Amino acid sequence: MGSIEAALAAIELLGPGESINYTAIAKKYGVERSTLSRRHRAITHARADEGINRRKLSPQQEKELISYIKTLTERGLPPTRVMIQNFAATIAKTTISILWVDRFVQWNSSDLIIHWTTGIDSNRYNADSEAKYSLYFSLLQ
Repeated sequence: MGSIEAALAAIELLGPGESINYTAIAKKYGVERSTLSRRHRAITHARADEGINRRKLSPQQEKELISYIKTLTERGLPPTRVMIQNFAATIAKTTISILWVDRFVQWNSSDLIIHWTTGIDSNRYNADSEAKYSLYFSLLQ
């Protein structure tokens, strides 16, 4: 392993909250500070680009989906998770899992307001039958 690779490995070993002191690490491993900094940033940017490429929807597509969900909600038709899954699959032209939808809603919780809808009232459910409607209208006649 060369000096620059050893220095990059040392940077990778730093904890999440630790700041990177390129000068000290470059001096310790005998490499140029600017080279070390440039290489580390290139690796970091490559990882960030890789993350974007793995996403199902681009940031613009996600904004459009959020906008569509807000429009439906304002019209009184808040979409279910399955509906969001179908919308996203249509946009992405690939299959979307329900777990992706859960993560999408969580990522965008500041933009999306989640409302739990209650099921139909049990009395209304029990009253909803063709036989009961027929009996009611025959009694009216």
